[in-house]
Amino acid sequence: MLPHFLDKLLPPLFRRALRKRAVRQERKNFALGYVMPSLRHIKTWLTESRERTNFTYDLTDINLFYLAHTVSLVTGVSWKDAAAYIREAREDRELEEHVAKAVASSPFRFEADEKVLWGRRLGWYAFVRARKPAVVVETGVDKGHGSVLLCSALLRNRAEGRPGRYYGTDINPAAGYLLGGKYRETGEILYGDSIESLKKLDARVDLFINDSDHSADYEYREYNTVVSKLAPGAIILGDNSHATDALARFASERGRKFLFFRESPKAHWYPGAGIGISF
Repeated sequence: MLPHFLDKLLPPLFRRALRKRAVRQERKNFALGYVMPSLRHIKTWLTESRERTNFTYDLTDINLFYLAHTVSLVTGVSWKDAAAYIREAREDRELEEHVAKAVASSPFRFEADEKVLWGRRLGWYAFVRARKPAVVVETGVDKGHGSVLLCSALLRNRAEGRPGRYYGTDINPAAGYLLGGKYRETGEILYGDSIESLKKLDARVDLFINDSDHSADYEYREYNTVVSKLAPGAIILGDNSHATDALARFASERGRKFLFFRESPKAHWYPGAGIGISF
């Protein structure tokens, strides 16, 4: 803005134009204040990460707190127990070492990071630890971050006398290379079209996670395929609920409840996705 005495010397139309321009710049700066912090993380990501898809990152502290309350509300465990499960996964150094070695020895190592950050998958882990499911199914495996984390939870459940089994599905025969070592004791990957694999699955599903083809139509078809195989009290988690209402529609039609947890990535440019929850 011009000093007051200079402002008075300018023609009225010119004064108004300058004021309008100044207000526009002020509004622009205000808006950029919301997005610039995330954009600054792009440089770090370009230099320190090799990921091209399925980004990994940590969650903010408040987001982790909200996640614990979400798991508590759905499962009935206390939020402190849910938070302890989340912390358990984040502090699992043996699992971190396994992932780092698996990535380093993989032919896909130039597209993945050895450092493991679980993001919203921490919620998946907490659901498994809280509900002690006998059967967990995840459609869409990719590298296998979800696979190995879920099997880690099942191994802990087994040590507590509550064994369970993981089935992942993926159309890519190279998917799931992170699922190895002791973690494969409790899980396996079914290769082929996810819906066809679900049709052939001979098991009652306690926890179902959709993370495959992210079209709304395919997602909706998966829910309607697995519904006849759900065990009483089964929980469905949707990894696409930030983009489609497929799980919310399915829940509404089937008389099930629905919640959505939106994740807030920490120190990353990606705005985050979330967890749709039908129970």
